[in-house]
Amino acid sequence: MGAKPLTVWRKASRTWRWLPAYVKQQALRRIPRGPVHLIVSLADHFEPSIVPHQSEARAPYQEQERRVDSWCREYPRVAADYRDHEGYPFVHTYFYPAEQYDKRLLERLAEHCRAGWGEVEIHLHHGIGAPDTTENTRAQLAAFRDALAFEHGCLSYWNAEGMPRYAFVHGNYALANSRRGYFCGVDNELEVLAETGCYADLTLPPGPYNAAHIAKINCLYECALPLHTRAAHRRGKDLVRGRVPTVYPLIIEGPLLLDLARRGSLARLGIENGHLATLNPPTLRRFQLWKRAGISVGGRPDWLFIKLQCHGMNPGDREAMVGELMRCFLRELVETARSRNEILHFVSAREMVNIILAACDGRDGNPGDYRDYRLRRPKPVTGVKPAALRAEMSSKA
Repeated sequence: MGAKPLTVWRKASRTWRWLPAYVKQQALRRIPRGPVHLIVSLADHFEPSIVPHQSEARAPYQEQERRVDSWCREYPRVAADYRDHEGYPFVHTYFYPAEQYDKRLLERLAEHCRAGWGEVEIHLHHGIGAPDTTENTRAQLAAFRDALAFEHGCLSYWNAEGMPRYAFVHGNYALANSRRGYFCGVDNELEVLAETGCYADLTLPPGPYNAAHIAKINCLYECALPLHTRAAHRRGKDLVRGRVPTVYPLIIEGPLLLDLARRGSLARLGIENGHLATLNPPTLRRFQLWKRAGISVGGRPDWLFIKLQCHGMNPGDREAMVGELMRCFLRELVETARSRNEILHFVSAREMVNIILAACDGRDGNPGDYRDYRLRRPKPVTGVKPAALRAEMSSKA
């Protein structure tokens, strides 16, 4: 079931969904003049099988192995020398596709993460050939959740207890069937996510003219519509200091802005959505745009949250991921932060959500102190079989 070609009118109609909110935000939001804490996270739609421009094709298994091994060797060489305020490197959160789970590939990635280079969370493509069902989606998410938690030691637990918890991104951006029936089919998907332990969704924003765009942008919020309704994230209650959120998963949006970019002597109006690629690499200029989105917890404007996105396994984006483009960006970002009155915190998706929750609870001081505030990773346990670990965690629920 393929999507129809986009006309100029359809592109314009999808942009108009969020333009009114954008204009209002730009008129009202102000970045504090004093030191600003920038909490930066990269949601990597990590698909070892990706074949560029062929959404339903998959690379041969040997090629997938080569890609993952190469990534795990090369990324530390790029990021190791550039550290944030507390000495942490710029990490990826690897949202691995549930429908493409491979134990050997996942274990190699988990080993990379245990060395301090990121964390693994859940990604899902479904409803592509035909609409998916609630039952199948629930079963697939629960099975992959348990594999990540009990086979590979990934994921986290609320206050170190209960069932495994996870962050999520939706393949093709079609969260809760928001692409008019394409690439999902499950209206109550947010309800299913909540039931299976999802604490935050980091799907948004989609590409510039994607049908999944909603009017609510550049926000951190709880869904205001019942979670069983289609695209319940269309409406939301912004997170604010002094009010503990109660509706999960939280919606963690990345920046979405208009960008008047200059190409030589010409100016061109584009859309900035925080996606990193070789054709649109990370730069300090783009970083200042992301900052201008002003994404924060209400009442805590000096803690700004910048959630970026990429497809790290896309061969065409190698230079922007593990090449000189990324190295130059990190060098300039870190070395000039003090002159811009910025305090950098490189975090995983889980750590970002923990800092958001600390802000909601009215915590002060250094946001980096709250990386493990509520959602905590278990300490590695050697010699314990997955079934025994599953039984132990269930007994604590």
